[in-house]
Amino acid sequence: MRFPRATRLLIDRDFVALAPNRCWVADFTHVKTWSAVVYVAFVVDTFSRRIVGWSAATVKETVFVLDALEMALWQRDRDQQPVTAGELIHHSDAGSQYTSFRLAEHLEAAGIAASIGSVGDAYDNALMESTIGLFKTELIKPQRPWKTLAQVELATAEWVDWYNHRRLHGEIGHVPPVEYETNYYTELTKPQVTTTI
Repeated sequence: MRFPRATRLLIDRDFVALAPNRCWVADFTHVKTWSAVVYVAFVVDTFSRRIVGWSAATVKETVFVLDALEMALWQRDRDQQPVTAGELIHHSDAGSQYTSFRLAEHLEAAGIAASIGSVGDAYDNALMESTIGLFKTELIKPQRPWKTLAQVELATAEWVDWYNHRRLHGEIGHVPPVEYETNYYTELTKPQVTTTI
């Protein structure tokens, strides 16, 4: 069964947010290992391109995309930039994990609006497709063969840290996502200079 309120496309391929925690995109991919297929889910903040949450599992059930969402919420709380109810959109494709009652209820309880792209249209989640493409190109393909879930998890944690803190992103001025967000919050806290005539 599907949750009716989670079928709206709220972002209409506009992947540029004006501030952090306004629009997150989510999706997952698979990695073949010797022991099993590993599924890796990501949540990306469209403002900074920062990967705010991720999760890996050997089953592609709703719980593993929920784990990525939970990490994203925890990460923002830890950074003292928590999500404000009613301000955030969570966008994904129409996969069963993202249209499940369990995820929809979780989003609603957190005050997060659900946005679902149209079926079979990669452009509706293009930013996430791009991030997964980088993950595959920069980490998964060069280091294969992969042996276990634990090996993929460790390598993904290291890659996400590099991606967020050191990788330069052209879309945000050739700085890492964490630096881009830090600059944004620094500008917000600068005292306003007023001139008198």
